[in-house]
Amino acid sequence: MTRGRRREHFQWNMDIFGVDDVTAEAELLAVLVTLFKRLGLSAADVVIRLSNRRLLQAVLASAGVTDELFAPVCILVDKLEKIPREAVEADLQVLGVDSGVIDRVLEIASCTSLEAARQLAGDGENGLDELQRLIDLGAAYGFSEWLRFDPSLVRGLAYYTGTVFEVFPTEGDLRAVCGGGRYDRLLSTFGGKDVPACGFGFGDPVIVELLKDKGLLPDLPPAVDDVVFAFSEQLRIPAMEVATRLRASGRSVDLILEEGKRMKWAFRHADNAGAARLVLLAPDEWERGVVKVRDLVSGEESELTPEELSA
Repeated sequence: MTRGRRREHFQWNMDIFGVDDVTAEAELLAVLVTLFKRLGLSAADVVIRLSNRRLLQAVLASAGVTDELFAPVCILVDKLEKIPREAVEADLQVLGVDSGVIDRVLEIASCTSLEAARQLAGDGENGLDELQRLIDLGAAYGFSEWLRFDPSLVRGLAYYTGTVFEVFPTEGDLRAVCGGGRYDRLLSTFGGKDVPACGFGFGDPVIVELLKDKGLLPDLPPAVDDVVFAFSEQLRIPAMEVATRLRASGRSVDLILEEGKRMKWAFRHADNAGAARLVLLAPDEWERGVVKVRDLVSGEESELTPEELSA
């Protein structure tokens, strides 16, 4: 499987609803830059590529592509870097679009500045003013060096309506770390009322590979202080109360919810979790108002009241 791809992965999504202005996109990008800095990455390691779907829409409209064909054409244009141009041209012809449209798209995609793109796109609603403001806001936030205008970026998903962005490593052959954009008309496709919105999706596979390449992947041991285990279903509620008390005291707690587990399993689970203590609620001890605590580092056992346990 390609490095940076997995059949399953964790994903962090962040979205802002109700703000019809690029200040929302600026805030999203500020969050991303903050994360990258905390991970030890800099603008020399990753770049945030920016564009606007309305720029491509203006170019396609000038070439005679109708609004109805805009979304499927975007999907095909997004494939230009992935499959041969001839294959994209063949699919465009199936849609009834002149393959010469690609020449116009490639011309605008080769622009390296907003000014050059403006000359080719002409006047009208092309998203470039919006991009300029976003770049200006990036300067105000202090992350302008992370940004790069890239009109070849369209993102294939049809629901994007404005600004789009992707984060790429500056070196190597890894895929995009994350991506997102504005999708003001998405909710109506599910029968709801449209609300201005933008957001991003950030999966863990690529960032993990990038951090490995940079020697920045932290060795994070499991951060579990206590594993709480009830011997019987009758002690489930008291176990929840003990877990709540421990959490309130600032400890990280794993409360065993599975039924029918034995003591041996609980010890193995606590050891695999890297827990410091195993807190056992057994009938006889609980009858006396105490729990049994096994220190998993020293191996010592003690009996404590819930108040003493969380002190």
